[in-house]
Amino acid sequence: MAYVRFPLRPVAAVTALSAGLVLLTGCGDGTSSGKGEGEKAGKSSGPVVVATSSWEAALAKAAGAKNVTSIVPASIKHAPDYDVKPSDLTKVAEADYVLYASFEPFAGRIKDAAGSQAKAVEVNLDNTPAKTRAEVTKLGKAFGTEQAAARWNAEFTGEWDSLAKQVKATWPGGKAPAVAAQMFTTWAAQLAGAKVVGTYGPEAVTPAQLSALSAKKPKFVLDNENMSTGIVLPASGAKQLNIANYPGADLDLLGVYRKAAGQMEKAFSGS
Repeated sequence: MAYVRFPLRPVAAVTALSAGLVLLTGCGDGTSSGKGEGEKAGKSSGPVVVATSSWEAALAKAAGAKNVTSIVPASIKHAPDYDVKPSDLTKVAEADYVLYASFEPFAGRIKDAAGSQAKAVEVNLDNTPAKTRAEVTKLGKAFGTEQAAARWNAEFTGEWDSLAKQVKATWPGGKAPAVAAQMFTTWAAQLAGAKVVGTYGPEAVTPAQLSALSAKKPKFVLDNENMSTGIVLPASGAKQLNIANYPGADLDLLGVYRKAAGQMEKAFSGS
């Protein structure tokens, strides 16, 4: 009888161990399934895009990216002056795409931080319509969001045409106003259909440039809010407008064009 009972103990132990393994296997399947769902949820929102400034970030958003953040706070007027922090570089290392502009002094550090895990993409920052559309198209192809990029470009074209019409309706005396523009705000003059009689910058206007620009008697000066050097043509009678190139924290690139159009409409109408 002792001989008969003796093997029952290991059988029971094996049975218990098998049951435990089944439970563990079940737990493992559940964890794997949950992780898979999380990964799918992440992928459904598209690639993780980290941009140096709100301008690159706005272009990414326009191209259809959903998970977009920028390093430089939108409150900083001149993004290249920003001092990149270690925490910023950590964000870059976790991205799928990192967007930067070649003129940014920290571009090298950003690219190094991206390493081999993230794709670093140089973006051409220029608010002229053709270049804006080209960048949105390029990023849409990179992100796999070509349709969203195409829809935004179509909306942008319609918005540009509408704003241009509104601004032209406020021309003083019905004639295209003469303007002097900082070299990075000529797009605003294009939007207004204004006559650019001279450009300056990005450095401060020299006495010789001041004399030359004043002689052309512009009625308005389209300065660059993001790198302004102060009053460009003092005592000339020209009204200076501070045009912003960078979007705000909402990353709405169309808002840049709407804001500039509103400024020029107000100035041209004398209100």
